[in-house]
Amino acid sequence: MVLALVFVALILAYAYPVRTYLSQRAQIAQLSESQAAQRRRIADLRDQRAKWNDPKYVEAQAKDRLRMVRPGDKVYAVYGDTTPRKSGGGSGTRVRSEGPWYAKMWSSVQGADRSAR
Repeated sequence: MVLALVFVALILAYAYPVRTYLSQRAQIAQLSESQAAQRRRIADLRDQRAKWNDPKYVEAQAKDRLRMVRPGDKVYAVYGDTTPRKSGGGSGTRVRSEGPWYAKMWSSVQGADRSAR
């Protein structure tokens, strides 16, 4: 009986330190994962900074994002209706009524072609 009482007392005495140890190990694992994620983010930011130090990359981004061009470059701009047309013939076919004359003409040719099918 005394031996069982001592055994229970030892289990109770070690329960709190073991629980603390396990919670600290979980916290260490969580912090290690967070630190690894931060290291990956820092590496990505360094790569991005290295890209921005390259003049060709900066020029490409200026052309793409800001639509900037160098003097003497030829620039082509496409304006107009870019919505897709519904295919099919009959009375549902619409002829384009806005834009330049050649766009109207080509739209009427396409509309005539669709209604002939």
